[in-house]
Amino acid sequence: MVFNSIEFLFFLPVVFLLYWFVMKPLKWQNLLIVIASYVFYGWWDWRFLVLIAFTTVCSYLSGLMIDRHRHWGKAISAANIVVNLTILGFFKYFNFFASELAGALSALGWHCDWPTLNIVLPVGISFYTFQALSYSIDVYRRKLPASRSLIDVMAFISFFPQLVAGPIERSTHLLPQFQSPRHFSPQDATDGMRQMLWGLFKKMIVADTCGVLVDRMWQDYSNQSGFALLLAMILFAFQIYADFSGYSDIAIGCARLFGIRLTTNFSVPYFSRSMRELWRRWHITLMNWFVDYVYFPLGGSRGGKAKTIRNTIIVFAISGLWHGANWTFVLWGLYNAALFIPLILLNKGRYRDTVASGKPLPSLKETWHMLCTFTLFLMGLVLFRAPSINDAIAYFSCMFSPSLLNVGFGHDFRTALFYCAVLIVVEWIYREKRFALDFGSCPGGALGHRWVRWTIYVVLFVFTVIASGLHSNFIYFQF
Repeated sequence: MVFNSIEFLFFLPVVFLLYWFVMKPLKWQNLLIVIASYVFYGWWDWRFLVLIAFTTVCSYLSGLMIDRHRHWGKAISAANIVVNLTILGFFKYFNFFASELAGALSALGWHCDWPTLNIVLPVGISFYTFQALSYSIDVYRRKLPASRSLIDVMAFISFFPQLVAGPIERSTHLLPQFQSPRHFSPQDATDGMRQMLWGLFKKMIVADTCGVLVDRMWQDYSNQSGFALLLAMILFAFQIYADFSGYSDIAIGCARLFGIRLTTNFSVPYFSRSMRELWRRWHITLMNWFVDYVYFPLGGSRGGKAKTIRNTIIVFAISGLWHGANWTFVLWGLYNAALFIPLILLNKGRYRDTVASGKPLPSLKETWHMLCTFTLFLMGLVLFRAPSINDAIAYFSCMFSPSLLNVGFGHDFRTALFYCAVLIVVEWIYREKRFALDFGSCPGGALGHRWVRWTIYVVLFVFTVIASGLHSNFIYFQF
């Protein structure tokens, strides 16, 4: 089941009404969340439920065992990590590494018919596996006690709004919310629906409109002009951002309907002034996961800049591989690590504030830094989108050709660029708010009038309904 589907349109109100008006005791609310989440996830393929249930039980039991046998805690936590990463590795990487091993052996003169399997990749397995791992690791680190309730742990790992594409929640943040009574808040529900509406606009209007053109360009890039390929590269940047951050907005807004607060996953990354700042604002929960569970255990920034650079490269390489079983993703990760290295050496690019805070427009220097950062990120996305490294090289070759100066585009490109411009303008205006339609914190001005706000809601809703015919899955479901 996906957010932009008719099924979800009926599913959500039913669960919402049962949650607040029928299943009022906490334990019954959590049980309903688990049942609803398993229905939501099993909608793709009921066989996927076996995997998520197994992952949950392993993490739950490992937490109890760590609590009871502290002297064996490290071994128990390590065993749970190995089991879950083995499952993830088998479904996501078996064929990739099997074919690479066969190729390597053939290069050495050893012919090997290594078997490949017709494996169906479970939706969102990378997301819920990392979330489950954080639980046993945090119990081992004594950041929280092991939960005695299997239902609470099941709700934490399978919570349907963020189950298949994040945010990747920490056990210390989300699990206690399932262990505490929740009360209905009209303000939370209103804010949640606003954020969901903005997320649907980003996905169904911006991302899906751009996606049609991007797919068309990539299917026949060798016969396109360099300028058209440049536009396709830019549109893909907006597609992947609107698609993934749109999902996160819907997930966070949906969770608010049930009195649950999820972690912000995107914070206007395209207004970043350095790659360091961009990766602090892009897929925040994944990068924080890698920092806490990979970067710091490796030593972090302790031990000098040489070790800091080494650890940074390792994190980005693993992050690239996390995105998919393809060398393009690994190279994409290493590309971003290479952009980090000069910033580490020069100790530059650390920004904790929002660009042009309290000002209507950025300075010329800030604008230049944002454009440079966006361009560098943009170039890397060709690797992210390309089916192979050879395709990425060929794409760049076709783009950086004399036809790059053949400026011109049709109506469909103008429409997509217009939607991208709307996205940028709205997010610039509300860049210091929790989300783009956060009118609750803007009581004054034109938005203080109810009719203005409702006009915006209706326009966005109508546009979203009109675009519903495009209907495509979220990009990050494949990860």
